[in-house]
Amino acid sequence: MSQKKITKIDLVESIFLETNIEKKVIQEVVDSLFDKVKDSLKAGAAIELRGFGTFDLKRRKGRVNARNPKTGEIVSVKPHMVAIFRPGKELKASVWDFEREE
Repeated sequence: MSQKKITKIDLVESIFLETNIEKKVIQEVVDSLFDKVKDSLKAGAAIELRGFGTFDLKRRKGRVNARNPKTGEIVSVKPHMVAIFRPGKELKASVWDFEREE
């Protein structure tokens, strides 16, 4: 199954075509948005974007007998935080009937 990927540059181009705002300005806004999301998560705050979803942190338990998938080596993993995304109702509803071409 081949999945199409959209990059940050693709997003900037798409916004440019819809708004005709300078690409440099759009790039700065997009970068700033992502920086603010990262900074908020680093500070322990959740980011709620109504109609889209929520970025949050979740604590993962540490494990003594974890395995490195590349080498097969047994390693110890400390407890740590991971970023998660929970889609909102509107996003879920908009992709509910989406069928991927295979």
